[in-house]
Amino acid sequence: MSDRVVITATVVNRLGLHARPAMSFVDAAAAFASSIKVRREDTIVDGKSIMQMMMLAAGQGSQLEITAEGPDAAAAAQALKKLVEGGFDEE
Repeated sequence: MSDRVVITATVVNRLGLHARPAMSFVDAAAAFASSIKVRREDTIVDGKSIMQMMMLAAGQGSQLEITAEGPDAAAAAQALKKLVEGGFDEE
């Protein structure tokens, strides 16, 4: 049985989810065994795919719903929320 954790994170960095933070997110997500899905409004993408993450076009203030499913779901969800709400270490 795998765990499933759903959390919400707010994009705080001024430039939003552009290429560099999207790559940081994908790299962080790839470190976990769990599958990672990210939803913004009606769009749901694979959090381990740079092309799909870019499709979210998430600007500053966007709410991202992160769903982690697998053996390390809780750790993955917390790490990704911290990354997003920490502004992807940009500022």
